[in-house]
Amino acid sequence: MKKIISIFAVLVIIAAFVLSTSVVITQEDEYKLIREFGKVDRVITEPGISFMVPFIQRADTLPKQILIYDLASSDVITMDKKTMITDSYVLWKIHDPLLFSQTLNSSISNAENRIDTVVYNAIKNVISSMSQNDVISGRDGELTDAILSNIGTTMNQYGITLLTVETKQLDLPSDNKAAVYERMISERDKIAATFSAEGNSEAQIIRNGTDREISIMLSTAKAEAERITAEGEAEYMRILSQAYADQSRTEFYSFVRALDAARLSLSGNNKTLILSPDSPIAQIFNGTP
Repeated sequence: MKKIISIFAVLVIIAAFVLSTSVVITQEDEYKLIREFGKVDRVITEPGISFMVPFIQRADTLPKQILIYDLASSDVITMDKKTMITDSYVLWKIHDPLLFSQTLNSSISNAENRIDTVVYNAIKNVISSMSQNDVISGRDGELTDAILSNIGTTMNQYGITLLTVETKQLDLPSDNKAAVYERMISERDKIAATFSAEGNSEAQIIRNGTDREISIMLSTAKAEAERITAEGEAEYMRILSQAYADQSRTEFYSFVRALDAARLSLSGNNKTLILSPDSPIAQIFNGTP
C-alpha cells in the first residue's frame, strides 16, 4: 500500500510539473511566442490561458505596450552651417511580433540600436536641410513631422511602429549661444522696424485721404451755405420790392421798420427814445395821419 501511495504521489507530482510547464498565461500588455526547437511555431496576441507541449516547446514574451527610447544628446549642423545640440526620445511599439522575432531575434536591445541609428540619421538629414531659425521655430510640431516623414516605413521591416519623435532639448553650443541670440534679436528688431514704418506710411495715407475728404466736404457745405444765403437775400429783396411797389403796403412796412429801429435803440439801461417830428412813430403819437 505504501508503495502504491508513493507511486501515486510521484505521478501527481509529475503531472503537476507537466501541467505547469504546458500552461501559457498571456497578459493584456504582452505577446507570447511559442517556439518549437527554437523556431516560432505560433504567436499568441490575445490575453488568456493557452497550452504548449512541455520540453519540446517554450514561450518567449514580448511587450505589447508603448515603449520609450531616449537617444543620447548629439551635435547636428544646420543648412547655414550652424551647430546645434539635440536631445530627443522616441515612442515606439511592436506591431508584428513574428517579424520582430525573425529580424531582431526578439531582442529589445537590438531594436533600440536600430531605432537609434535610423532616428539619428533622420534628425541629421532634416536639420541639415533647414536654417537655424527654421529649426528653432519648428519646435511646435513641424520638426517632428519632418523627421517622421524622413524615416517613412523604414522600421516596418522589423515589425516596429514609430509613434513619435519628440525633442526634449534643442539648444546652441555654449560658446556661441550669446552671439546667436544677439543676431536673432537684431533680426527681429529689423523686422519690427520694417512693420512699424509700413504701418506709419499706411496711417499717413489714410490721414491724408481723410483730410482731403473733410476739406472737400467743408468746401461743398460752404458753397451750399453761400448759395442758400444768396437765395434768401434775393427772396428778401423780392419781397421788399413787392412791398414798396404797392403804396398801401409801403406805409405799413415803413412803420414796421421804424418800430424795429426803435426796439433796437432801446437796448441796455437807456430807455429814452428821441424822435424827430416827421418820424412815422412820432406822427402816430401825435395823432398825425
